[in-house]
Amino acid sequence: MTERLQKLLARAGYGSRRQIEQVIEAGRIRVNNQVATLGDKAGPRDEIRMDGKRLNLEERLQVRCRVLAYKKHVDQVVTRKDPEGRPTIFKSLPKMKAGRWLAIGRLDVNTSGLLLVTTDGELKRRLEHPSYEIMRSYAVRVRGEVDDAMIERLLEGVELDDGVARFESIRVGEENNRANRWFEVTVRQGRNRVVRRLWDSQGVTVSRLMRTGFGNVALPSGVKAGGWRELDRKEVRALASLVDLQR
Repeated sequence: MTERLQKLLARAGYGSRRQIEQVIEAGRIRVNNQVATLGDKAGPRDEIRMDGKRLNLEERLQVRCRVLAYKKHVDQVVTRKDPEGRPTIFKSLPKMKAGRWLAIGRLDVNTSGLLLVTTDGELKRRLEHPSYEIMRSYAVRVRGEVDDAMIERLLEGVELDDGVARFESIRVGEENNRANRWFEVTVRQGRNRVVRRLWDSQGVTVSRLMRTGFGNVALPSGVKAGGWRELDRKEVRALASLVDLQR
């Protein structure tokens, strides 16, 4: 059975569909000794090479869907190599004989907490896709005065430079210092730094930010920063069902 080349390679964990499309457009992929173009189809038994190296698709596609709930530390980056030499989360992940770990979305260097990592390219793509509106929850400490009118604006929607964004919910934390308070917020948009930008739009500053939940997965308790917990089969199926996948 054949399918679009970018979908096949993404499912095998070689990157997102968009990343694979860029590689195809650059002429870096050959299928059965022919330079691939967008729209080409292929199957696991075709000879597919990227930058001259043959891809072992059959072995990769047999790798079962695994998901880790990783507890990111502040100062870690979500990239395989960092030109500044900062620690990357991928150095902390378990080694695999086949396949590779793919981060589901990103957390910026100053944000800690839950990051999901998977071996499944299609699961990654769907969980990141805005059409599924996967709920994300955060604990956020805000420096500056926050009143009821501000909270109402953030719930109704604020115009940012890339469109309107809003929080689904905002719950005031237990800390009583009104100039440096904790909040629990939820958002369905995975846009870049959207939590920080929403608060920034109101003239207050986020001093700490931690993701505490993604979909139906919570930040693992009893796991130190830089550690992880692997989801069991039931949890993986429940997560995949949020985006209409069977795993």
